[in-house]
Amino acid sequence: MRTLTFLAATLISSAAWAQSTPWHDIGRDATPAEVKAWDIDVRPDFKGLPKGAGSVQQGERLWEAQCASCHGSFGESNEVFTPIVGGTTKEDIQRGRVKNLEAGSTFPQKTTMMKVATVSTLWDYINRAMPWNAPKSLTPDEVYGVTAYILSLADVVPPDFTLSNDNIAEVQKRMPNRNGMVFHEPLWKIGGKGDVKNVACMKDCPVEITIRSSLPDFARDAHGNIAEQNRIIGPVRGADTTKPPPSAPVGTRPPPVVAVVGATPSQGGDIKTLLDTNSCTACHGMKQKIVGPGFSEIAAKHKGREKLEAYLTVKIREGGVGVFGAVPMPAQPQLSAADAGTMARWIAAGAQ
Repeated sequence: MRTLTFLAATLISSAAWAQSTPWHDIGRDATPAEVKAWDIDVRPDFKGLPKGAGSVQQGERLWEAQCASCHGSFGESNEVFTPIVGGTTKEDIQRGRVKNLEAGSTFPQKTTMMKVATVSTLWDYINRAMPWNAPKSLTPDEVYGVTAYILSLADVVPPDFTLSNDNIAEVQKRMPNRNGMVFHEPLWKIGGKGDVKNVACMKDCPVEITIRSSLPDFARDAHGNIAEQNRIIGPVRGADTTKPPPSAPVGTRPPPVVAVVGATPSQGGDIKTLLDTNSCTACHGMKQKIVGPGFSEIAAKHKGREKLEAYLTVKIREGGVGVFGAVPMPAQPQLSAADAGTMARWIAAGAQ
């Protein structure tokens, strides 16, 4: 009898606890489709790699259309981005270690193909982060093609090669730096020792040491307003560097206002949100140059130009190079004509 009474009391207590939890009725279980949309990582053993295929030729066409403006036609990149291809040799491919990474090397710059150890790293990064202005917009076949083109530039695969989920493991065996990754076994064991051998001082320390990361006041805004350079993918990390250091955690800011497509600022459309949504502020500051010129600089340069709105609308959507230096403006195929027109009208009016 005592046992039954105890069990009954336990069940009643458990039910009361379940009903009293403040989060009990909040949210729902993610659907399989929602989980699948986020479960896109590809591991070094190629788990998570979707089926598909893409040839070097297909990748080259896509590269010229969406990648070359930032990374160069042959992976040499430009004055902003570091080279993707270069610094590797056929001998590196044979032994799996890049000689130009060894101590004493005078090679001027470390490229992506020199450093990356696994071809899955290339595939995964392109799939989740490229192109810059429209991440996650490439199909698996397109990612295979772009990856194949990069590998062909580094002589890892021949020019007539087609990369697929069936042969990518064989391609891994030709990666120039496949044996260059350092593996410290103790760090992978629960009871293992770390690779740091210094002893921390816990009391009566001779010197007080403060570890922090900061910029002096005069350099805080040296690279433009960091808050305006955040991508729309992932958490916001940039502080407003035009103001003193924030007292609140970095990244906290009011939720964005939904833009009215095709409307001008005077009609209630939020031009700032439209620029942020299309990652324009990643390369352009409102007044200052970041990667490309500031919006007010563009307005000033073209002030008085005939049919300025039409000219800017075309430049915004199709991109170009040479107007403000050697750094190219990539095409924005995801941007509608209406939204490009809204941006063009705003800039033509002075970008205020």
